[in-house]
Amino acid sequence: MLTQKVEICLSEEVFVEYVDVLNRAKFSRFANFRTKAEIVLNRLREITTFYQTDRRIDVLTDTSDNKFLELAAVSAADYLTTGNTLDFTITEFEYTRILTPREYWDNYAPRE
Repeated sequence: MLTQKVEICLSEEVFVEYVDVLNRAKFSRFANFRTKAEIVLNRLREITTFYQTDRRIDVLTDTSDNKFLELAAVSAADYLTTGNTLDFTITEFEYTRILTPREYWDNYAPRE
């Protein structure tokens, strides 16, 4: 099981962004999307380690995305996975490698 091999790290600020994104009107065209999103978010809250981010970082052009680097720093994350390649043009931050979900899965995902 993935939760036994990977620690999922979030801050409340990042979790709130996930909720906001998944509640966007563009997703309402998919059948039962909100219900499924709520299930995923509830499960994510159960299996996630939450961190308090006190350090402020100003590295990315889109400053609202710096919260992800702040979380990576406080959690000492090995990897930060994001599909946002427009704003995350750096490949690492401090000790954290920044990868697309595909790069992570192909190269680092835990295997049975």
